[in-house]
Amino acid sequence: MQQTPRSGCAINAAVEVLGDPWAMLVLRDIMFGDRRYFRELLAGSEEGIASNILSSRLKQLTAAGLLTRAEAGRGQRARYSLTEAGIQVLPVMVALGNWGLAHREGTRRLRVRAELMRDAGPAFIERMMDELREHHLGIPMPDGAEPRPSEQLRLAYEQAMADGSA
Repeated sequence: MQQTPRSGCAINAAVEVLGDPWAMLVLRDIMFGDRRYFRELLAGSEEGIASNILSSRLKQLTAAGLLTRAEAGRGQRARYSLTEAGIQVLPVMVALGNWGLAHREGTRRLRVRAELMRDAGPAFIERMMDELREHHLGIPMPDGAEPRPSEQLRLAYEQAMADGSA
């Protein structure tokens, strides 16, 4: 179902997959919110994605090779997982977040995780990618003494909520 790109330009090829705002937000919610099921993605959407749009984007991201969809048996829900290509979108998300921090307004509770990733630097992003590989692909994360990136992001968000800086 992958379409032929409009041109051979690498930026064009990436934009054709990642240029849709809803697609990026679905990937964000899977990466940072650990929402792996349709209903979780629908109910947890800060931006209020419609069910038909979510369904379309999940199909597009799966066809583009950024997600896999585990077949659900009778009475079970289909579970989505990031592929290696999907995990490698994380630095793009971080770059978008950094741009948004520098050039757009927002609430503290929704900016705090982007600030942590910006301030923590490339090693944190690599560890986050390792953690996503463990969680989605079953590849064990290299041992490390520091807390998991997801835990650090969760704590930063909870602290912003407790501070009342929503």
